[in-house]
Amino acid sequence: MVATFLKHRLFYEDPRYILFIYMVLNDAVQLTLLTALYVVSYAFQRIPASACCVLVLLAVLTTRNTPLILGGMAVERYTAICHPLRYRQICTLYRTLALAATILLLGAAPPLSDLLVTLAVEPPSFFRASLFCDHSLLFREPSIYYKNCAFDTLYFSFVFLTLFCTYFKIVRTARAAASTDWASARRARNTVLLHGGQLLLCMLNFVMPSMQAFLLMLFPGKILEIRYVNFLLVYIIPRFLSPMIYGFRDEKFRKYWSRLLMCRVQAVGPVHTNHQLSQ
Repeated sequence: MVATFLKHRLFYEDPRYILFIYMVLNDAVQLTLLTALYVVSYAFQRIPASACCVLVLLAVLTTRNTPLILGGMAVERYTAICHPLRYRQICTLYRTLALAATILLLGAAPPLSDLLVTLAVEPPSFFRASLFCDHSLLFREPSIYYKNCAFDTLYFSFVFLTLFCTYFKIVRTARAAASTDWASARRARNTVLLHGGQLLLCMLNFVMPSMQAFLLMLFPGKILEIRYVNFLLVYIIPRFLSPMIYGFRDEKFRKYWSRLLMCRVQAVGPVHTNHQLSQ
């Protein structure tokens, strides 16, 4: 997807595809870090707190970015459908990049504040010690939990209201344009609905600890299996599927993406054939 984006100038001059590839990169980094954390926790059990800190901070940053990117993408679709004549004036390249930078700063605020609080309350020897790499064990100060609850409530409420308002305004515009550009408005409405579904999946992060505790009460000997299934359902599958769904739903991106994949397949095919003939 990134190769397709970079190969064609029409994509990296369009705010829609800039935000899309931002989501792709964010989800790719998040998947990599979460998988690394999961593997490390099983393979090594305990690692230096300083190394764990880097992994956890980056994982939290990309996790916090996800709902904010969804909100930005919904606003872009709302502008394209409800204000098509002013779209080029509102959604400029500069404003899109500024929005991406703002999302990065807002996403970085919670993990950076976690680090600052921990540096203030923990001795320097704490970061040289080894521990099981988990957010709650690394950032032990009780105030951090309540602070993050406030951040999460604020972020998710803001994104939910953004999706709610943009959806109903797009629906109203779609009904008014039923005789002209109904198909485009319907796709935009479905896109915002998809954003809402993704946001609900992101909110599973809040209920996962309680759900995991309940399952452990029912199946006390299956802690590893329960943790693994929750890891797949809450963190891995939603982040893996989201970019794929967006890539296939967009006709323009799908055309260039499929073309690139076909070129790769055709390039690999003759190599395998020649290799078999030589044998």
